[in-house]
Amino acid sequence: MFAEVLPLLSKALGETVYMVVVSMVIASAIGVPLGVLLHTTAKGQILENIFINQTVGSFVNAIRSIPFIILMVAIIPLTRFLVGSAIGTTAAIVPLVIASIPFIGRQVETSLKEVPAGLVEAAQSMGATPFQIISRVLLPEAMPGIVSQLTTVIIALVGESAMAGAIGGGGLGDLAIRYGYQRFRPEVMLATVVVLIVLVQLVQFIGNTIAKRLDKR
Repeated sequence: MFAEVLPLLSKALGETVYMVVVSMVIASAIGVPLGVLLHTTAKGQILENIFINQTVGSFVNAIRSIPFIILMVAIIPLTRFLVGSAIGTTAAIVPLVIASIPFIGRQVETSLKEVPAGLVEAAQSMGATPFQIISRVLLPEAMPGIVSQLTTVIIALVGESAMAGAIGGGGLGDLAIRYGYQRFRPEVMLATVVVLIVLVQLVQFIGNTIAKRLDKR
């Protein structure tokens, strides 16, 4: 029985990893700069602009308030336009990215807030430009926290990818629903849960290790 389930698990795990990795890379490329923008345009910060901060912040909050399952359905036309289909592993990446960008933005903003203001003031007194402060002070100092926060996002993506699989996105969620629940095979459901637990533990371990190595305090 295990020999029969193993190929299904391997394929589903590969699809889940694919969804999570691609989604995380794309979302981080947009979400990290978004977090920097949210922090630096806040009141009293180096690029203070309350209008931009509140506008972007409101948009981020609006996206974060939409449950993932509703978001997936709501953006089906966009998903179909971008990847040519609303069903499948690649199609699931679109809502995963959109859901993750504001999450990453807020997490990065939180990490940047923990950087001591004295470091920024010292850099300003030496004539550093805003870009230099961001690239040489804020991001390096906040990097351990950012890595920890991104680890949390990856774990959330694992759960959301399973949810995406439940409605045709492939991956472990699809395996659990189609082969475990609908075909009354509890061993498949159990195996899927075990794999998800192991995957989350592995991600958390790697994230914690990297964060500790980056923390120079």
